[in-house]
Amino acid sequence: MSKPNLSFWIISVLSLIWNLMGVNQYIQQAYRTDSFKAMYTEAQLVTISNTPTWAVAAFAIAVFCGALGCALLLLRKKWSQVFLLLSVVGVVVQMYYNLFIIKSASIYGPGAIIMTIMILVVALFLYWYSKFAEKRNWIS
Repeated sequence: MSKPNLSFWIISVLSLIWNLMGVNQYIQQAYRTDSFKAMYTEAQLVTISNTPTWAVAAFAIAVFCGALGCALLLLRKKWSQVFLLLSVVGVVVQMYYNLFIIKSASIYGPGAIIMTIMILVVALFLYWYSKFAEKRNWIS
């Protein structure tokens, strides 16, 4: 196994932090914390409360598999690819619900589309990066 360069460590740490922020958001939403409720209007909270179980599960898969995948990437384990791919699948399912079923831009504003695209791009990048790291022999 080759020694990874500095960018590998920077990308891996930043991506773990990114996914842990997603885990935090999921937990706040699941427990309906006061800080979570303060971020949304009453109408938005009703929409969130009516989210179907399959979309909530997709959110959980996206963030928890993403965090685990990034932790495994930091540990230089090839298994990171499996979890990062599962994260991409969770993101795609969740974003399908947000964009096409509830039309989130009409509920949360145009920033919702930007955030959705950014989340998908990051998830795809991380999966690609895990494959790249394997080719460089940085993970096994």
